[in-house]
Amino acid sequence: MRYQLSHLTRYGYQRTIANSYNLTCLRPLDLPWQQLLQYRLTVEPATCADYAHQDYFGNSRQLLHVLAPHQQLEVRVEAELSVSPRLLASQLADGASLLQARDSRAVSDAKVALCRQASRNIPHLPATTALWQQVYRSDLTMLQNVAQLNQLIYQEFKYDPEFSTVVTPVADVLDHQRGVCQDFAQLAISCLRSQGLAARYVSGYLETRPPPGQPRLQGADASHAWFAVYDPVLGWVDFDPTNNVLADVQHLTLAFGRDYADVVPLKGVLQGSGEHLLEVAVDVVALD
Repeated sequence: MRYQLSHLTRYGYQRTIANSYNLTCLRPLDLPWQQLLQYRLTVEPATCADYAHQDYFGNSRQLLHVLAPHQQLEVRVEAELSVSPRLLASQLADGASLLQARDSRAVSDAKVALCRQASRNIPHLPATTALWQQVYRSDLTMLQNVAQLNQLIYQEFKYDPEFSTVVTPVADVLDHQRGVCQDFAQLAISCLRSQGLAARYVSGYLETRPPPGQPRLQGADASHAWFAVYDPVLGWVDFDPTNNVLADVQHLTLAFGRDYADVVPLKGVLQGSGEHLLEVAVDVVALD
């Protein structure tokens, strides 16, 4: 499946800004199931310098320096990707047992080992251990148990975009049983790490389709998040608790990290003062 991706971030400032530095995490990854065919990042006003590098998890970063005085900053990404089916559902029964997946000797990759540990946004909580115990069955593989957890979060937690922000604690999501895709991904990761399993946060995009007969609204798509758990037999396997599915051709992968703080799309510092207004518009269009 081929997709055209457009992601616009626009900052409007109350007063004139100068000397703005921003770090992007906006270039989709090349993966066995995903190929980045075209990519273009533009900045208005134009940068006086930019530097590209890969971070620890292999994500592509770009440091942007805008020196010219401005009251509006636009960062736009245009990309074309090809995404192949992963056929993950048929493999869940072939994965490792929970004991095998917990065995640290089966993990030689330091990045995988790091994803077993608590992180800034995802602490170890007794309540997430209890949530895992609600679904765990000893006769199932680790991945089959994770699928049960994925379903539980989908069924028991309400999607509520008014409830949370990017810094809402996992404990609050548990207490109120509501949140958005970022919250549900981090909740699931906390459950898995409480069992000694390696789990990582995945940021990206999801192709959304309007109801039959309804026009597709430009800018109606949004950034999305899900999680992946490490199976020593099959490798990383991606689950989307917001939609109770395994990630497949409609999921466009942007970046990996321990939690959202590792994959913030755009963050920075600037010289100036006053309030600012943030606008984000995302379009994911199927070309096939």
